[in-house]
Amino acid sequence: MCIAVVQKGTYMHPVRDRYVSFANIDCYENATQVLDALYELFGMHPEAKNALWERFEALIPEDYTEVFAKKNSKDILYHICSHVFYLSALFEEYSFEKGIALMEKAELECC
Repeated sequence: MCIAVVQKGTYMHPVRDRYVSFANIDCYENATQVLDALYELFGMHPEAKNALWERFEALIPEDYTEVFAKKNSKDILYHICSHVFYLSALFEEYSFEKGIALMEKAELECC
């Protein structure tokens, strides 16, 4: 964890930057790739889309590659990371290697 020093008034205060470990990693790109894989899986296996995924989909902006969060909602990276186990299980249930690989990458690099 990096500690930067910023000036506040006449005093210098250390501020922790909790995202330093994600430097040079495009976590939103990772999240959009997982969503692309999810929708690809639903296209191949419509029966995979149950009530959980309908609720999940309601949290994701329609144009998620351009807009990362709906108004007054968490961003797509938050939703991907908070559903890691469900997404991984879904990709594994359908032996969808592309989804498994993208989910592992997103989880290891960004969640």
